[in-house]
Amino acid sequence: MQAEPDAAPPAAGGGAPATNGPTGASGAEGPRSRRFPSVTRDTARPEGSGRAVPGAVSTPARQWPMLSVLTATAAGLLATALGYPRIGCLVIGVALIAASALRRVLPSVGMLAVRSRYTDMITYGVLGVAITLLALVMEPKPWLDIPFLESAVRFTVR
Repeated sequence: MQAEPDAAPPAAGGGAPATNGPTGASGAEGPRSRRFPSVTRDTARPEGSGRAVPGAVSTPARQWPMLSVLTATAAGLLATALGYPRIGCLVIGVALIAASALRRVLPSVGMLAVRSRYTDMITYGVLGVAITLLALVMEPKPWLDIPFLESAVRFTVR
């Protein structure tokens, strides 16, 4: 934290100010404390608001990575609701895998960046692959046959 150039010097007694705010009890500005204030005076700008595209562009255009993943996920949920669960789950899984790829390739992805780049890539990728594999082995007539899966399910459900 940098000290303000017009900050008043500490009081002659060397004591702490009477309040934790920027002004003391007498209204004069006291020394600045390194502690967080007990009352928040303003809010911080959201981290992802202007990251993907410069600020002169509208908000939806700046957030195109997140909006594309959310649109694909909504399409997958709609397909599932309309009676095509395998296709819907595949679309959702591919959307998460695409989110992982976008997080890896693009330097700034707006609100798609939640955690560190590595953690986002692993989280989106693992969830996307898991949902895609579950869609591929879904009954009836699975598109992917995993030999040990049937015996594992029978052993677990016994």
